[in-house]
Amino acid sequence: MINLPHIDRYLQIASEVAKEAGKFLKENFENIKEIEYKGEVNLVTEYDKEAQELIYSKLSSAFPEHGFLGEEDLEKRGDYEFRWIIDPLDGTTNYAHGYPVFCVSIALEHRDRIILGVVYNPMLDELFWAIEGRGAYLNNRKIKVSSTKELDKSLLATGFPYDLRESKNNNINHFNNFILKVQAVRRGGSAALDLCYVACGRLDGFWELKLFPWDIAGGMLIVKEAGGKVSDFRGNEIDPYAKEILASNGFIHSQMIEILKLGEKNE
Repeated sequence: MINLPHIDRYLQIASEVAKEAGKFLKENFENIKEIEYKGEVNLVTEYDKEAQELIYSKLSSAFPEHGFLGEEDLEKRGDYEFRWIIDPLDGTTNYAHGYPVFCVSIALEHRDRIILGVVYNPMLDELFWAIEGRGAYLNNRKIKVSSTKELDKSLLATGFPYDLRESKNNNINHFNNFILKVQAVRRGGSAALDLCYVACGRLDGFWELKLFPWDIAGGMLIVKEAGGKVSDFRGNEIDPYAKEILASNGFIHSQMIEILKLGEKNE
């Protein structure tokens, strides 16, 4: 169990900031968005940037001695004991199209280990959070992963990388293999929310590749603290900087690895 003197304060402020940023995003949800493209299908709105500035301003004011890493070109480098990893709007494509599935994700890294994760879904007013060693919670209720043990009875989720039109390593092979072996596969468009849904039992498993630390840092801790398992596609331990992630309730983890191995053989 993590035993840092200010961990509860870190959680309180991160939760308040995530909710404030989420409220801002919700208030502007139906507004016309100014969209920029970081790639052919990878976009960003002015609200991503404004939400990140809000989060950074509040956290850096509260914790000036901490480092930062955020999706929208935010990096405060240095030899910091603590670093905040921020996704101000996970699900930007959904948000830009008026599809109400998105969230704010904030994680705290201490000496290369994620010790705190907060993911806020403003459309449902759901705050998922975890501190290392203390369990995972949805608002004030403790959560745990599902008890589904058979892959063919499982509900999974995944996503596709932004370079799927150019790269053959685009997850389509894995998707095709899974869809024939499970009850159903969903594609929500927010990796952080997918991980939280594994944590609270709404999903039994999730896999995706070519993600960034801000996509998964908070969610992967929440899954672990809810009793789930997180690894790479071969079952090895990962950190938020890995380029692939497999998360599950633990019971179907090895079964999912076998399906992912089939996809690798067909690449």
